[in-house]
Amino acid sequence: MSESSLLEARTIAKRYGPVVALRSADLTVQPGEIHALLGANGAGKSTLVKILSAVFPADIGTITVQGTRAALGAPTDAVAAGIATVFQDPALIPDLSLAQNLRISRLTTGDVLPWLERMNLSHIDFELQASDVPLAVLRLLDLARALARDPQLLLLDEITAALTSDQADYVFDVMREWRDRGRSVLFITHRLGEVLAMCDRATILRNGVVAAQMELTGVDEAELVTAMLGEELIEKAAAPVTAEAARAPSSQPVALAARDLRLRDKVNGVSFELHRGEILGLTALEGQGQDELFQVLSGDHRPSSGELLVAGEPLKARSPYDAIRRGLVLVPADRQHALLPQRSVRENLASPLYNRASRWFSLARDEASRVDRAVQRLDIDVRAGSQVQRLSGGNQQKVTIGRWLAAGFDTLLCFDPTRGIDIQTKAQIYDLLKELAAEGAAVFLYTSELPEIQLVCDRVLVMYAGRIVHEQDAASANEDILLTAAHDLGGVGA
Repeated sequence: MSESSLLEARTIAKRYGPVVALRSADLTVQPGEIHALLGANGAGKSTLVKILSAVFPADIGTITVQGTRAALGAPTDAVAAGIATVFQDPALIPDLSLAQNLRISRLTTGDVLPWLERMNLSHIDFELQASDVPLAVLRLLDLARALARDPQLLLLDEITAALTSDQADYVFDVMREWRDRGRSVLFITHRLGEVLAMCDRATILRNGVVAAQMELTGVDEAELVTAMLGEELIEKAAAPVTAEAARAPSSQPVALAARDLRLRDKVNGVSFELHRGEILGLTALEGQGQDELFQVLSGDHRPSSGELLVAGEPLKARSPYDAIRRGLVLVPADRQHALLPQRSVRENLASPLYNRASRWFSLARDEASRVDRAVQRLDIDVRAGSQVQRLSGGNQQKVTIGRWLAAGFDTLLCFDPTRGIDIQTKAQIYDLLKELAAEGAAVFLYTSELPEIQLVCDRVLVMYAGRIVHEQDAASANEDILLTAAHDLGGVGA
């Protein structure tokens, strides 16, 4: 180990049954640097982060921290070694209050408040259940918990994926401060612009091994993509949408219509029509009512007033199950809410069918065939009944969508389905959504990533203060127009 290295991991390997997540991966992090850990879906990034955080052990390999070999048998060992992690999914227990979650972590509100004040979150109510707190706030609270431990090495796994640009700026300020203190940050993100703006060096994983290590001065996004995917996949990555784009959805029947929908003060008179064969996009700044709108559409909340029509007939859903029975299904923002993490891929794909089956995990032959077709279409490794929790985030999201491929649906509600997912898997999801629309399905897609609007959608709606304030063809939309509408600079929502 170099005497100057803060962390050095050597020949790290990890298998889950026959599936190799890491094979002899090396990583060196120097003091006073922001180091990017990059790779496509399933490259092994999150597995390596969990090994460094002692969530589970490596099968083979050594980890040295500040010149001392670290025995990382439990997460407390990682904390004692000066490593703190913000994982890809919130680490808080949803049924406990924020204060209770802090106590479990052996922290107090006083420990995290100085950091929350810097993030403009000093007003947070610690008696709220974690399940009632927006995902972005949970991510920042996880960061404050990590910073309260004053670590030498801060591991950030896709932390900015759920954040607004202002919230991401708080994170970037912290990262720079940590570097200036002589500490280090290991930063995992699929947003390559963030990598080039923030990071000093990068280690790139491909198929569980290190494909490249590089200084980032003078490097551009194209070089990073080439290192991540390999030359043979560059053509597909450069042109992610391959399904037929020429459709005339407005001539098709209306699959879903909202008429003056309202929910308390969050949804304020939303109306729209979604046609069969159409991908209708929705974008908004955080907290403009998009979460609540999707909760109403999916049957999770009943509207205060207004009407929802499915194929021209009123839908008065008392639960998501009522919406599902009418062919209206949801891919949620948090895939953990849709998956059975300790079950296999096949069991998860089949889970919407079990209500129809005679008993748990007993499917009719035609239902089993539908699961098989979903597996083939999604290109997911299902060897040895691998648990879904062992899959990468991108493959987990494909399983979330695949559940409805197996069950069948008419209208697919997608809430930020590519958040925190690598470019290769994004390409696959883009293709899949376009293929589904070409087959006659209706897709309502909320996305926080504006470039997706032009890549995927036929039309786009912009939401502000609970209202639809802008609508146009996606092909003629650009980021300037959408951002202007999202801030309601035209005064439509006034």
